[in-house]
Amino acid sequence: MREDMNIQWFPGHMTKARRMIAENIKLIDAVCEVIDARIPASSRNPDLDEITAGKPRLVIFNRIDQADPDASKRWTAHFKSEGAAVLETDCKNGKGVSAFSSEVRSLLSEKISRYNAKGQSGRMLRVMVVGIPNVGKSSFINRVAKRKAAPTSDRPGVTKGKQWIKLDGGLELLDTPGVLWPKFEDQTVAENLAFTGAIRDQIMDLETLGANFMVRMREFYPERLVERYKIAVSAEAAGFELLETAARKRGFLIAGGEVDLTRMAVILLDEFRGGKLGRITLERFEA
Repeated sequence: MREDMNIQWFPGHMTKARRMIAENIKLIDAVCEVIDARIPASSRNPDLDEITAGKPRLVIFNRIDQADPDASKRWTAHFKSEGAAVLETDCKNGKGVSAFSSEVRSLLSEKISRYNAKGQSGRMLRVMVVGIPNVGKSSFINRVAKRKAAPTSDRPGVTKGKQWIKLDGGLELLDTPGVLWPKFEDQTVAENLAFTGAIRDQIMDLETLGANFMVRMREFYPERLVERYKIAVSAEAAGFELLETAARKRGFLIAGGEVDLTRMAVILLDEFRGGKLGRITLERFEA
């Protein structure tokens, strides 16, 4: 049983960023959408579909090395069936990034042919890079650019404005800030975003978030909890019960023998985000 949470986060700069994306869409040839392979559906901003409608789409399936490979295969096939090109990457080690230029050129092959027919061979191709906060968008750009062209952090909201970045081979990227949407109708989606750090921890009830993450792990990967925290995991165990048991095993106690649930929740989320719980996908694609 998960605990009820009402998670909402839409800081003012995101309204400005959304407007900037809409104003610049006419300048670009294709959209490169970076998503988190651990939450493939939740990390896609539905507003971007409307704003970028009609533009060829390349989905960057990032953090692929942290996601469940079987789940990733199903999600990749699903996105391709919807007409998007898909490139699987891991920006920490550079996996898949070298194929970006050829994927873009394949996606825009008809436009390139038209340019060539008009004697405009070598004309610059412009690609807008979009995504929600903290999906590794800036890290991806730096890998592609082979230099530190965009600021990076493990905190959401670091990129504040747009910037054009020239690449080798006649490509130019428009980097944009991470943008969420104004209201989360589905709190499971909101939780997924909070689990991965797309929503600032500072606004969260971390104990409840940690308890709900325990429930998700109990449902999808109970053996990982057993391996990592040396706890018994029953199908009926409540999230707070699992969080408290893990905290006691770790010796996270405060004055009077009370369990430090906040410390355990922070450790749990950090270990998930750092890949210490193994390769995890928190959403299942059901055909």
